Amino acid sequence: MVKSKGWNWKMLNDETKKEIWLEPSMESYYLLNRWKRQGKKEFLDIGCGLGRHTIQFSKAGFNTKAIDISKDAVDYAKKWAQEENLSIDFLNTDMMELPYEDESFDCILCRNVISHTDTDGIKCILDRIYDLLKKDGECFLTLGSKNASTYKDPKNPVLDENTKIRMDDGPEKGVQHFYADMNIIPELFKKFKIELLYHNQEFKQKEDGSFNSYWHYFLLIRK
Repeated sequence: MVKSKGWNWKMLNDETKKEIWLEPSMESYYLLNRWKRQGKKEFLDIGCGLGRHTIQFSKAGFNTKAIDISKDAVDYAKKWAQEENLSIDFLNTDMMELPYEDESFDCILCRNVISHTDTDGIKCILDRIYDLLKKDGECFLTLGSKNASTYKDPKNPVLDENTKIRMDDGPEKGVQHFYADMNIIPELFKKFKIELLYHNQEFKQKEDGSFNSYWHYFLLIRK
């Protein structure tokens, strides 16, 4: 299992570059309403980044805890929470070393984070998520897809059959990425009931009018 690496948040050195990472994702609104309707209360944000979902769920009344491997990200999220007068338990720690008791959480979110490891690491963090969830607890997560151009790019070094190191310029440069397909997903999630699974291609338009394309698996799983 490789050593965890976090984003280089210092590369986003002005507020305009941070804007996309301060706005909650579209699916988070569905999850928030779903989990409130189910009476869930104890929420963990794994890989909280600058705190967009941590703040969102805390404002909605969840008992919220959040972790990130980046001290810069956690410091930013803490300051934001203080400005909002929110009581949130933040930790600057590795997702492989979550210091919580088993069955502590009703719901867990880990969007665009657990893929930052190799195949052994993915298996480890999924085992830990299973232990942390209460019975009938749910977790929403994303995984990189082997359809992604970064998986197919021969310039990105191979760590194992599912894992490459991103070498393109940006905050993820040098960070390992696990990529999934439907051959491996059933095995990875055999402990869980998969409530929702979709394979999504996103597009982002560049200044010249062309588009970047991103592929991910989105999963909602239940213990």
